[in-house]
Amino acid sequence: MNLQAVFKLHWQQVFTPIISTDYTIIVAASGGADSTVLVHLLHHLNIPMVLAHVNFQLRGAESDRDQTFVESLGDKLQLTVLIKKIDTQSYSSQHKLSIQEAARNIRYDWFKELVKDQENSSVSCNRFIATAHHADDNTETVMMHFFRGTGIDGLKGIPAFYADRKILRPLLPFSREIIEAYALEQGIDFVTDSSNFKSDYTRNYFRNELIPQLQQVFPQVKENITHNIHRFKEVADLYHQAVAIQIKKLVVHKGNEWHIPVLKWKKATPLYSICWEIIKRFGFSAGQAIEVIKLLDSANGSSMASSTHRIIKNRLWMIIAPLQDTESAYILIEKMGITVFEDGELELIPKTSAGGSSAFFCEYIDIAKIKFPLLLRKWKAGDYFYPLGMTKKKKVSKFLIDAKVSKIEKEKIWVLEMDKKIIALLGYRIDNRFKYTSPHQPLLEISYRK
Repeated sequence: MNLQAVFKLHWQQVFTPIISTDYTIIVAASGGADSTVLVHLLHHLNIPMVLAHVNFQLRGAESDRDQTFVESLGDKLQLTVLIKKIDTQSYSSQHKLSIQEAARNIRYDWFKELVKDQENSSVSCNRFIATAHHADDNTETVMMHFFRGTGIDGLKGIPAFYADRKILRPLLPFSREIIEAYALEQGIDFVTDSSNFKSDYTRNYFRNELIPQLQQVFPQVKENITHNIHRFKEVADLYHQAVAIQIKKLVVHKGNEWHIPVLKWKKATPLYSICWEIIKRFGFSAGQAIEVIKLLDSANGSSMASSTHRIIKNRLWMIIAPLQDTESAYILIEKMGITVFEDGELELIPKTSAGGSSAFFCEYIDIAKIKFPLLLRKWKAGDYFYPLGMTKKKKVSKFLIDAKVSKIEKEKIWVLEMDKKIIALLGYRIDNRFKYTSPHQPLLEISYRK
């Protein structure tokens, strides 16, 4: 294979339409065969380029050797070299990550900074990261995803272009064998990471142990998986198109909440897949999909939560909503006027007569019965008041049940209080003890706007 010619055609077909004419490619250069060949191929095409190398300090003198090699490569090709040197072991311990996870986070967090850093004069404003992932990496990734059980998306392999992070992977169509043969043919020097020959890490185990054993039974295993990756990408596209149509029919958006009819959700087919696609964006795991399906047949008020959201069954609806702070907020009101808080604004205005407000909740009470300061807070268990028109007290919780207020909406309800007496349950009712007896007496208008 004439790698230079094929790579040039691949670059023109796949990446030239994506990037602008004014750009710089930041190449993730480890010093190994893959990234060094990528640098030479891009240099051959006169692509504006900067080299970026991370010294993870995990292999002692060998790590420093790799850094020196990349710096020499930059000098030879007259390219700027950016270096990040970091104690990965300490980072791993501090963030409670495996060495693999820590190294990946360090690497990609730095790439993100390089793409966004407008003050780096050696890099143009339109920047893209190029990594040297190749066909063998793709095969290993798909196999690991398959055994981990990541679903159809995990079988699509490594994307050639990651738009959100502006990452390009120009070597994906080419195998490690082809890349190393090109290096030998062109006399391209590179360094070898000794840890690649150890099977301590998952990827190395697949590369050094599992795939060679599979090749003894299926000699074309890597080629077959590469062909399947293209098929899986098409299958995944069809899958997501079908799922999007189903979800659009199911979901009713209300502010930052999703409302889904219980009966429609139960009839969705295939139920597990639809359920997973609905909940995964809200921090739920694939394993929780079964529990959510059970929730569809649970009692009213039943719920389950992720780290960010909660799903609750409210009569004929399933409601997905952000988690609310369970602690009541307390706001002291010392005078008339507007008080702005997290769920809206409360306005207290002296009036000579009732009427004229456009607020969704507006009530009038006897101003003579009010003494500042007042307290604005979220209702809590044990609260009671005397709803307007009643001479007996009633628990707020019971009042809200009778008003058929959902569990999620209950968490957003505030009360206005004076001397431990509730003046008003905002949005619902004032307390009978504060009502006015004559429309001609001085009044206090309580207006609540969400």
